[in-house]
Amino acid sequence: MLRKAIDELNNVFGRDRLVQESDFPQLNCVKACAREVFRLHLISPFIPPHVSVTDTTVGDYFIPKGSYVVLSREGLGQNPKIWDNPYEFKPEHHLQGCKEGEEVVLTESELRFVSFSRGRRGCPGVVLGSSRTTMLFARLLQGFDWSIPNNQGIIDLSKGKGESFLAKPLLAVAKPRLSPNVYSFSK
Repeated sequence: MLRKAIDELNNVFGRDRLVQESDFPQLNCVKACAREVFRLHLISPFIPPHVSVTDTTVGDYFIPKGSYVVLSREGLGQNPKIWDNPYEFKPEHHLQGCKEGEEVVLTESELRFVSFSRGRRGCPGVVLGSSRTTMLFARLLQGFDWSIPNNQGIIDLSKGKGESFLAKPLLAVAKPRLSPNVYSFSK
């Protein structure tokens, strides 16, 4: 998948310029990788508690007025009823069902996972955070050659239940991938 993301950048932009925010519609593979990171590696396991202001039913559950509601991000994002191989890093999850010419969006409208919270009390920085993540990832791919260290076999990006953070070493070697005038700031 890393190779696909790098190929996407090289095919769409070549090596003559850095990715810009206006290029995001053409970066489905890069955005799918970012979405998968949002799904698997959570900033916190739960959304801050909310209080139900009216009696309501969600799914088959009755929630009386005044109840504290706590939503598990991990329970959504790693639910085996929704995701096949829920602990495995598979950006393909977010490309499935995406028709030719259709854009992968970073927000999750169907609540299959929650990265920045939702609703009127959701994170006001969702667009900024998502776009900065995409920009950083794309530019890291443009500016470095990534490889597995010699002493490392295959890097398994899957994680087991209850394992939030696993270090997976990669070598990043700066390489003049872009033409020198890309970095020039003079007029």
